[in-house]
This record gives sequence, C-alpha cells and structure tokens, in this order.
Amino acid sequence: MLINCAAYQDGKKLADITQTAIRDYLVRPDCFVWVALKDPEPSELEAMSEEFGLHELAVEDALRGHQLAKIEEYGEMLFVVLHLLELDPSGQVRTGEVAVFVGANYVLSIRSRSDLGFLGVRARCEREPQLLRFGAGFVLYALMDAVVDRYFPVITALEQELDAIEERMFTKGSSSRNNIEALYELKRKLMLVQHSISPLEDAVGKLLGGRVPQVCVGLHEYYRDIYDHLERVVKHVEAIRDMLNTAIQVNLSLVSLDDSTITKKFAAYGALFAAPTLIAGVYGMNFKDMPELQLDYGYPVAIVVMLLLDVLLWWRFKRANWI
Repeated sequence: MLINCAAYQDGKKLADITQTAIRDYLVRPDCFVWVALKDPEPSELEAMSEEFGLHELAVEDALRGHQLAKIEEYGEMLFVVLHLLELDPSGQVRTGEVAVFVGANYVLSIRSRSDLGFLGVRARCEREPQLLRFGAGFVLYALMDAVVDRYFPVITALEQELDAIEERMFTKGSSSRNNIEALYELKRKLMLVQHSISPLEDAVGKLLGGRVPQVCVGLHEYYRDIYDHLERVVKHVEAIRDMLNTAIQVNLSLVSLDDSTITKKFAAYGALFAAPTLIAGVYGMNFKDMPELQLDYGYPVAIVVMLLLDVLLWWRFKRANWI
C-alpha cells in the first residue's frame, strides 16, 4: 500500500506526486523522490523496482522479509534493513521490519508487520530544510534515528518488568515457580531484542569510517550519533541480561533455602514424635523383668516425662528457628 510519495529539491518539498510522475522528477538536478510503502504486494514493489532501477537481490530480500538488520551496497544503491520493536498491550514484544532503498535521487521505505509509521520523520525532515539539502542520505539518517529511538521505551519497559519480578521474589508467599517462569519469559523477550539490535551496531559502523557510501558523504557526525545511541542500547541490554541471570540464580537459591527450611521443619516435628515413641516402644516390649514395671505411678510418670521431653525439644528447635 502506498503511504506517501513526494518530491524534494534544495531542502524543500516540491509536491506530493503520483507514481506515474516519479520518473519525471528523478531526472531533475538536485531533486530526489521519497516513497513510503506499507506491506506492499509483489506487483507494487516490482513497479517501484522498475521506476528506481533496484537490484533484484535486494528486492527479493524485501519481498521475503524476516532479514537480519543489515546495510548492503549494490553499486551506488544502499539497501538497509531495520527491525522495528514495539510492546503490545499484553507486554509482549512485537517485531516489525523496514527495508530502505537509498540512491542518489530516491528513498524507498517499505514497512512490514508494524503499525508504527514514519509520518513524524517526514515532518521532521521538512522542518529542517538546511539538513534536507543533503538529500537521500539525510532521510536515511532520520529514518534510522527514529527506529533506534523507539528501542529505548522497549528497553525501559523490560527493565521495569525485571524490577517488578525481583520485588515479587522477596515478597512472602510468592510462588517461586511463577517467578522463574516470569524470569525466563523476560529472558526470551530480551534475546529477541538483542537479536534485533546487535547486528545493526556492526552495520552502522560501515557508514562511519573507511570508504563511506557516496550517498552518506558529509553526514558522518549524524551517523556517529546513531552509532552512539545503538552502543548505549546494546550496553543497556547487556546490563539487563546480567541482572536477569543474577535474578535467576537468586531465585534458585531462594528455592533451595525454602526446601532446606521445610526439611528442618519435618525433621523437628519428626523428633517431637520420635522421643515419646521411643519411651513407649521400650515399655511395650512386654519383657518380664523390666525396671519400674511395678511402680504405682509409673504410667503418669512416663506420660509426664514424654511431655517434658517434647517441651524441651520444642523449645530448642524454636530457638534454632527450625519450627
């Protein structure tokens, strides 16, 4: 589906144009066309490929989707794949994708599996004509910057989720099984985020040093800004991952402590029953010659001894926090 199609020259928007008029603007000096598609049909992408002369391998990747984040050069054209991350109302991480074709006089962005558009990015570029004069390279920067900035709320939400789980872990009566399930679910989300972000950090490095693509010349500082943001995101993810692994170990230790406490309780109560049972068992053997069998008060004395022994044991176990 075609979202937007506009022509720009000298940092200013000339007009919203139709697909049939694209070719007329591509031949103008210092003019570029910016087209945005969402979940396009193969026929729509094929038509754009003919208009802009896109490389067939890049078009095939855009059609197939589910690519790793990357930046590839095909002659003078750049093909960029970025992952879009967003949280749904249930707290699950949803991943989308935007493929961007960038040439000297065009930008074609293709958004898939995401409802978050880039109208704000277009408005931002149009408010900064002095930067928009850089052409398609600046538009690519603005798109990448918007995508990376959207990573921060997702990372913050995952960190808050971890804090909530850690607080619940030390709440009396909480279920250790539920906590460990929540921690592993959070770990799954974090790995999904990491797999979406980490490849992009290496890819953006291609736009900073060495042989910089022609379309990005003069924008070194802006792509450095994206790289710095990505570096912060990756470090933040790694820090959360370390805290998550620690939380898992702590939760397992708490489970072991709970098991040890339960074992102590069973042992203590077992001892309370064992002491009277021992005395009763000895005098229940029915041997003829046993001491104190003829005492008039033997029975109540034995009961009192059993009770005193249990009271003594109970007091000792209570001091040791076994019961």
